[in-house]
Formats: sequence, C-alpha cells, structure tokens
Amino acid sequence: MAGHESAKAIYYALFANLGIAIAKGVAAFITRSGSMLAETIHSLADCTNQILLLFGMKRAMIPADDNHPLGHGKDVYFWSFIVAMLLFSVGGLFSVYEGIHKLHAHEPVNQAWIALVVLGISILLELSSLFGALTEIKKIRGEKTFMQWLKTTRSSELVVVLGEDIAAVLGLVVAFVFVILAHVLQNPVYDALGSIVIGVILLLVSVFLIIRMKDLLIGKSADPDIAAAIKKHIMTSPHIDSVLNVITLQIGPYIMVAGKLKMAKELDITSACQAINDLEQNLKTSFPEIKWSFMEPDIA
Repeated sequence: MAGHESAKAIYYALFANLGIAIAKGVAAFITRSGSMLAETIHSLADCTNQILLLFGMKRAMIPADDNHPLGHGKDVYFWSFIVAMLLFSVGGLFSVYEGIHKLHAHEPVNQAWIALVVLGISILLELSSLFGALTEIKKIRGEKTFMQWLKTTRSSELVVVLGEDIAAVLGLVVAFVFVILAHVLQNPVYDALGSIVIGVILLLVSVFLIIRMKDLLIGKSADPDIAAAIKKHIMTSPHIDSVLNVITLQIGPYIMVAGKLKMAKELDITSACQAINDLEQNLKTSFPEIKWSFMEPDIA
C-alpha cells in the first residue's frame, strides 16, 4: 500500500475543503440557500473526515505488541469506515432533511450571484483535489485500469478520498444548477430539491464506501497481483518440491503471508528449517510490505 501517496491525496482534499467550507458558509448565510447550506455542511464534514483518515493512518503505524501481535494496521480501515458513516449521516441525511425542510419553508434565495460565484470557485478547487487524488492513484495502480484498481485496491483511505471528491464535484454541480433554476424561475422549491439531490448523491457514495470498508475490516487477502507474485516467488526456491497452500492477509499497510510447503526429499530437518528461514527473509526483501511470514513444512 502506498502510504505516502494516500497522505498527499488526503492533504489535497483537506486544504481544498477547508477553504471551500468557509466560503460556502458565508454564502449560505447571505443567500439563505438550502443547497448552499447543505454544501457547507458537506465540506465541513469532509474536513473532519480527512483529519480522521490521517489519524487512522498514523494509528496503523503503531508497532505490534503482546496484545496486538499483528500490529494496528486495521486501524486505518476502522477510521475509514467511520468516515463513510459520517458521510452517510452528517452529509447525506442532513442534506435530505434540509431539503425537505426548505420545501415547506419556501425561503427565497437572496443574491444568488454570490452563491454561484462561490460554487463555481468551489467546483474548480474540488476538481483540483480530485485530479490530485487521481494522480496519486495513477502512481500506484501500475498496469491496471482505473476500474480494476478500484475493484481490487486495499488502500481504504485513497478509496474514501476519491469517493468524497467525486461526491463533492457532483454535489457542487447540482447545487450550481438548482440555484440558477431557483433564481431564474423565482421558485425556491428548486433550491430545496437541489439539497435533496445532493443528499441522495452523498448517501449513494457513502453506502458504496461502507460496503468496501466492511470487507477490509472483516479481512481480505493482499492485492491479487501481489498474492500471485508472492506464490510465484516461493515456487522458485530450489529446496521446495511444491507449494501446498499459500494465504495472504492485508493488515493496513502490511501483509501477513502463511504457507504449507512440501520440501525437497533430500533435506534433513535442520536443512529444511534453514531453507524456510532463508525463504522468509527473501520474501520480506522482495516484498517490503510483508511484515509477518509463517511457513510450515508438510507432505500433503
């Protein structure tokens, strides 16, 4: 997992959202726009989310101890899950509630041009944040297409930032369109509908993120390409007749690998143990993300 790239993408999003949230808040206060208020809450929630992701990444680096023999790597999955839940509740549900409330309040949008200027600038800033996230993703996805990476990646924090950025851009475009409709048609209902649509977008993105984080929390293997490369590397050892079984487990930024190996018949127990020790050392050298390796000689 590429922790450096993930952190850069999160900082891109954090600084963009902080400036956007302040501008949106001022515009929402002046214009009394429900869509703008929904977008302000959304940006503030995103700022909190990015801080939580950075906290989770730092927690994941805590060394293993007696109570946590496989370290704290899954902390990043836990905090990514919390972020997805916040996006669902604070972002999505609040936006829908605010829109429904505005449907009955019929409060007109004042000085719509202020909201439109802020939204236009915010779209550009969010697009730059999204571009930054996509740039960092491109550095680590290698030969995979974007969709292949999205389906197989174990970088929970990058998936969350990407989801937030996409939701933010779509939400801003929706807010921009519905504020224009509310102003041109002199009908505040469109502004309320904009808030509801933004909420639905946030709910859909957050549900996707929650499902992805649940899988990682329960436990998933390493990236399929990495797992295959690990197995292939093991099979190159001249002291191994066959690989009976290999499993991997992604634990935050690290990987645990375990295997059952049929050793060459001519090896005595001491030589077999030394061959396994050498193999485990070679694995950790070739794949620095491997933190734990458990190899067991067997015959079937």
